[in-house]
Amino acid sequence: MSIPRNWRLRQQRYRLVGEVCEKCGAKIFPPRDVCPKCEAPAQTPFAFSGRGEVYSYSTVYHPPRGFEEFVPYMVALVQLEEGPMVTAQLTDVNAGDVHIGMPVEMVTRKVQGGGEDGVIVYGYKFRPVMAPAA
Repeated sequence: MSIPRNWRLRQQRYRLVGEVCEKCGAKIFPPRDVCPKCEAPAQTPFAFSGRGEVYSYSTVYHPPRGFEEFVPYMVALVQLEEGPMVTAQLTDVNAGDVHIGMPVEMVTRKVQGGGEDGVIVYGYKFRPVMAPAA
């Protein structure tokens, strides 16, 4: 990924910032500038909580180029509390412990390393919600 593109996506990747439609109130992620529900302009930034639950998941054994260092890794569809569904890697969890409906929270982790241009890319992944310390 190019450095300029990585810089432009930093709010989305590090803080889960999307948009909200001023007309119908739909929460949009990733940002699209036009509401997919009512087609009105949607350019107001909205920071998602980063909490959600696993809707579905799969394990990747044959990754696309640039993701080889993480194999095998799990990818999930995560339904965010605010509504949108995102695709993301799961982290800090054993494969046998993942289940549909599992509560998860967003964390920032390394997504791609180095590559030809040497840019290490960080972004959001999801991990199981940690129980509060007693």
